Amino acid sequence: MMTTINVFLAHKGIYFLTFLLLALGLSGIIVCKNYMKKLICMNIMQVAVIFFFLCLGQKDGGTIPVALSELTNASHYVNPLPHGLMLTAIVVSLGTTGVGLALLLRIKEKYGSIEEDKIIKREKKI
Repeated sequence: MMTTINVFLAHKGIYFLTFLLLALGLSGIIVCKNYMKKLICMNIMQVAVIFFFLCLGQKDGGTIPVALSELTNASHYVNPLPHGLMLTAIVVSLGTTGVGLALLLRIKEKYGSIEEDKIIKREKKI
């Protein structure tokens, strides 16, 4: 019994972890009323998506895509495209976080808070 659980976790457990991170980020965005916490949860979701695509790009028994004389078939190599795309996604994620932090700074300057409830109350008074 334990061996089947271990085999399942070794092969498919990474997808469970990815789903858990995605669910944590999504629930944080819905539940949290602080905009900084929402930004952190958005980053957690971005990491989960990147992690998922990197896991999909892996292959059992695959090796890095470097020309080796003993490997003559392309099926022995791991596809480098998902890794390159996810490197681009990481850069976009950093840019999104930077813009989000800049917006949070402006919101804090204008409203004096980054709490959603306080900003809505202040906006209704104006």
